[in-house]
Amino acid sequence: MAAATATTATFAVAKRLASSSPKLKQRFSLLSSHKKPTSLFPASFAPLSIRRPQPLRFSTVPKISAIISVGDKLPDATLSYLDSSDELQTISVSDLTSNKKTVVLAVPGAFTPTCSQKHLPGFVEKAAEFKAKGVDTIACISVNDAFVMKAWKENLKVGDEILLLSDGNGDFTRAIGCELDLSDKPVGLGVRSRRYAMYVEDGVVKILNLEEGGAFNVSSAEDMLKAI
Repeated sequence: MAAATATTATFAVAKRLASSSPKLKQRFSLLSSHKKPTSLFPASFAPLSIRRPQPLRFSTVPKISAIISVGDKLPDATLSYLDSSDELQTISVSDLTSNKKTVVLAVPGAFTPTCSQKHLPGFVEKAAEFKAKGVDTIACISVNDAFVMKAWKENLKVGDEILLLSDGNGDFTRAIGCELDLSDKPVGLGVRSRRYAMYVEDGVVKILNLEEGGAFNVSSAEDMLKAI
């Protein structure tokens, strides 16, 4: 009964509105219209994209290091060379560097390409400039015997401006932690010295330009002249 009465009342209201003014129809339409629910975000708002975490990346570039470093005193060792009469002579690292300003360069091997074409010749060419900076001695060390070192000196026509010294057993090279193991190479060089150049005052390392293996990037004569 109540439902029928409500239906009749709704029908009566609708009929009355049908005959009412257009303005009243418009107001009723606004009140009765069902709008779609608005979005929780304004139209101009774009949800932030979620970035996936990137995997950690670690450098694969090896760190260049040695036992010896700037500020250290060089360990003593005995080096050798052949004099002009082919007599074997020895000199200690202590005698080579004590109370002196010394430049020491090391090469992986006598007669090898970079050592013969670039590294040692550069120091021969710039020897006078090192002397002008107060350097007393320039010495080139290699894990080769004294006979090979003299033959290399003669081959490159190196004079007395640079001492070519043999660390034949690698004692000094091992003591400063600069071994370079080339025994797995087909040429069969065995254990040699990494390439480096250092500036030493009274036996103490002041500048150390150490290469990775046998690379030639920071140990040239020009690099050392700029650093001293």
